[in-house]
Amino acid sequence: MSEEKEANEEVKTEAGQQEERWGIAHIYSSFNNTIVHITDLSGAETIAFSSGGMHVKADRLEGSPYAAMKAAMAAAAVAQSKGINALHIYVRGEGGYGSKTPGPGAQAAIRALVRAGFKIGRIEDVTPIPHDSIRPPGGRRGGRT
Repeated sequence: MSEEKEANEEVKTEAGQQEERWGIAHIYSSFNNTIVHITDLSGAETIAFSSGGMHVKADRLEGSPYAAMKAAMAAAAVAQSKGINALHIYVRGEGGYGSKTPGPGAQAAIRALVRAGFKIGRIEDVTPIPHDSIRPPGGRRGGRT
């Protein structure tokens, strides 16, 4: 019994020796594209960058969950090679006069980062939302027809 406890304690210390290196995954997801940008904790230094358009041929597929998943996997591979093993995730939609909800690729990108083996700290929505609305594009009688 005491040998099992000692063995468990050894595993915990071995796992505890791996130092957590945190980064921030900024996921911008509109209906036309998904961009995954992994930075250090200050947000000043880019560690990895990928977008949906880098992984599919057709423009109409850039915002798809498949393209977002491929972009997140590519960014995750680069970040892991540079020693990042834990992430905070900031999800951003279009915002402003555009859609306030993130596009279809946001959830797929988050799932891909989790499956890549990162420890996830927090997931926040950082979509810019105007408090008094803004003037939408187009003239007085509307935009393009």
